[in-house]
Amino acid sequence: MPSADGQACALVPRAATVGRVWQETHDTWSLELEDTDAPQAQPGQFNMLYAFGVGEVPISFSGDLSDPTRPLHTIRAVGAVTRALCALTPGSSLGVRGPFGVGWPLDAARGGDVVVLAGGIGLAPLRPLLYAALASRGDFGRVVLLYGSRTPADLLYPAELDAWRAASELEVFVTVDAASPEWRGDVGVVTNLVAKAGLDPTRTTAFSCGPEIMMTFCARRLQTLGVPDTKVHVSLERNMKCALGWCGRCQLGSELVCRDGPVLPFAQAAPLMATREL
Repeated sequence: MPSADGQACALVPRAATVGRVWQETHDTWSLELEDTDAPQAQPGQFNMLYAFGVGEVPISFSGDLSDPTRPLHTIRAVGAVTRALCALTPGSSLGVRGPFGVGWPLDAARGGDVVVLAGGIGLAPLRPLLYAALASRGDFGRVVLLYGSRTPADLLYPAELDAWRAASELEVFVTVDAASPEWRGDVGVVTNLVAKAGLDPTRTTAFSCGPEIMMTFCARRLQTLGVPDTKVHVSLERNMKCALGWCGRCQLGSELVCRDGPVLPFAQAAPLMATREL
């Protein structure tokens, strides 16, 4: 994607087509794109998706990245642009820029345990990390997913969660804030699952995405177990425009989230997340 003058062409969307689209929850859809010119992406990175005539938003990759030409994006319809993207149908065109940003440092966990902590739609940016860990399963000890949502109906990828839970290569713990009459799982916040998982702090490298308050409390709970903040990685979300670190729209203290993130060690992110209105 970069041209002879650096990243200039990264400001220009390339055309892509919607291959498949399906509804995940009442307000969330997944779009599989046909993007023949796409560079290889890494788990934790994002694309800028452009709905023609409406606008552009950053959306993380949420699928298997082994085929870069068929990226998957899970999108919650919460604003004009995301609603327009979720309304696209197979064969529709959209603009794509990317991939951008710093991804999950999975290599840091090799030889130890991978612990993934997700809240709500935060599972979507973490899903490629799980695929990558399972593809190199022999390089890791335990691979553990701790996932929470508001209700059972808000859980992403429920069939896949069941399949993962049934497999021996991935341990899955799921909780909800408010249970339905049919729910037979845990009720409560994701932090409650940390103790239940029986983690070994000397082997744990953690990756977390979700509401910032959730990521903060999860990191603090891991810290009480003895996991250092430098081994906990979080993904931040800020209003991005250029995605290249030029416009300053996503500045967070000294960091530009689009360029220096969205993934940061919690040791680096914690003071930024704790500063009011930053």
